[in-house]
Amino acid sequence: MAGILQNYLPLVVFIGVSIVIGLALLIAPFLVAFKQPDPEKLSAYECGFNAFSDARMKFDVRFYLVAILFIIFDLEVAFLFPWAVAFGKLGVAGFWSMMVFLGVLTIGFAYEWKKGALEWD
Repeated sequence: MAGILQNYLPLVVFIGVSIVIGLALLIAPFLVAFKQPDPEKLSAYECGFNAFSDARMKFDVRFYLVAILFIIFDLEVAFLFPWAVAFGKLGVAGFWSMMVFLGVLTIGFAYEWKKGALEWD
């Protein structure tokens, strides 16, 4: 029985240390933080405009459009990294499949550019 407990001792120590570090990181900001907020810091601010009282009020949809475009082109980069790492093993088929993928994204980017989705007037 003592052998089993001795095998789990590093795990118990690890969990104990992680709990202590976690609690220290949760409590430290309350002890160290600068506590003189001004009204500007406490004001609500989202999506490029001040908060409003009516949820049915019209607002500019360009913020969402920019966010969607960012996600699309960010995913392109996310697919490029694994492809670049495995590039030597993929061969010609892997190369041309990625070129088709990049071509589709380039056509989409050109379409968005032509439609004026990237203009901020």
